[in-house]
Amino acid sequence: MRLFEQSATIRSRAFTLLEVAVASAVLAVALFAILTLCSTNMRTARSLGRVHVDASSLAAQLSLTNRLEIGETSDSFGDQYPGYSWNRRITEYKVNDSESTGLFLVEFEVSGGGGPRPDHARMQILLYRPDSVRRSGR
Repeated sequence: MRLFEQSATIRSRAFTLLEVAVASAVLAVALFAILTLCSTNMRTARSLGRVHVDASSLAAQLSLTNRLEIGETSDSFGDQYPGYSWNRRITEYKVNDSESTGLFLVEFEVSGGGGPRPDHARMQILLYRPDSVRRSGR
């Protein structure tokens, strides 16, 4: 009888094959969820690290000036955004050919970047600068 009691206590301390299988399945599901979360976060971090340059900074800088010069200008962003360049064209916006409105059409074009698809952005704004207007007869 003692032998039977001793083997029953040994059996109750060990895990069954079903318990081990359930624990392994729970561990596999948890590891899969953690790895999916990590890969999603890595992809998001990579996309945030990629630089996308647009013309809004150029437009903001130009809007601070009081005078506009008609013509075309181009340059690069230098060390701030290596590999990117910009082009700006300023034309006078007239309703008809004889009278000036004080409005200037400014067209920006930004291009550059590496990789298989380089970035290319365009932007147009109208600026009112009465100091830049050439009035006839005055």
